[in-house]
Amino acid sequence: MNKLIDINIKNKKVLIRVDYNVPIENNVIKNDFRLKSSIETINYCLSQNASVILMSHLGRPNGIDPLFSLEPIIDFLEDTFNVYVHFSEDCISDNSIKISSELLPREIHLLENLRFYKGEINNDEKFAKKLSKHGDIYICDSFGTAHRMHASNSSVLKYFKHKGIGFLMSKEFKYLTADNNMKTTVLIGGAKISSKLKMIYNYLDKCDTILIGGAMAFTLLKSQNINVGSSLVENNMVNESKKILDKANKMGVDIILPTDIVSSTSIDDDSKINIKSIDEIDNQDIGLDIGPETTMIYLNYLSKSEKVIWNGPMGLFENYNYATGTTSISSALKDYTMNNKLNTIIGGGDTVRAIEMTESIDSFTHVSTGGGASLKLLSGEKLDLIKSWEQYE
Repeated sequence: MNKLIDINIKNKKVLIRVDYNVPIENNVIKNDFRLKSSIETINYCLSQNASVILMSHLGRPNGIDPLFSLEPIIDFLEDTFNVYVHFSEDCISDNSIKISSELLPREIHLLENLRFYKGEINNDEKFAKKLSKHGDIYICDSFGTAHRMHASNSSVLKYFKHKGIGFLMSKEFKYLTADNNMKTTVLIGGAKISSKLKMIYNYLDKCDTILIGGAMAFTLLKSQNINVGSSLVENNMVNESKKILDKANKMGVDIILPTDIVSSTSIDDDSKINIKSIDEIDNQDIGLDIGPETTMIYLNYLSKSEKVIWNGPMGLFENYNYATGTTSISSALKDYTMNNKLNTIIGGGDTVRAIEMTESIDSFTHVSTGGGASLKLLSGEKLDLIKSWEQYE
């Protein structure tokens, strides 16, 4: 894939697939992380005297729905780039295409939500062809959709001779691919080991230590014949969990599991919260966070690392009572990173939301804008975007 900087875009019309799928309530943007992540690419295009046409999806509308309009993003764009932003209420109408064709250099045109049309998700070629009429050059800078084949990042490639990826995409590929030259620790959490299994296998020969938290730890613990009480377990993954622990042991890779947990017999009852050693778990206990001893053990590993890849929270962070493990690790990683002792790569989705409860995501080396896409890359899988690029190259 060509990079934006290697394409001559001077005085051209550049159609950019951005990811503006951000939370909006009452026309107010609640989180602008993904919007800010697109600034570098747009600024570069404007510096080349290009006209910029932006397209994105927002949410999962069922047809045209004003609640999922991209119109509230206009103010952000105008304030950021100090230009008037043209807006089209229909991304493929004749009028919207006319506006794009008449754009002056350094002007911006924002198209309405792509998913107002079923053709976007269905990867419809006719829909993609209409989208392609907006620009001379196509740039993909939407990592959050890179694990899906949709019209705006797949079929649309067929209609462009000159195409490439923006600065955001380049950073995602740079940081989310393995670097065996650094002492690496992988920190994995979340609910289900089934969704992280490929990532664990992928890093067995690429890291020194894998630290496990979240509910997925209990499936691994059960595979070691440890009583996990009423904690969330994927029973159909117990045998597979034993296999991966055995394989890691043979390869000399340490997979570290919690030694203590924060538990409760009822998630909704604060009076039933306890800190228990793994060998003290009763049948009615539900594990909901890593305990203080486990947190200290994990922080010791992290402090000795050169690079940390973190995907998945350590507990039920949405509930304050079970967020301590996640926030403690987040705070420490921030400090290690800012003291230039550590490169921190943060997977998207829940990990980012957990960090933002207490820390600024600007404090880390790289924070991914895509949950599903980042997990797929970290698992060593080829993104659907790359498959589409190979098809239409």
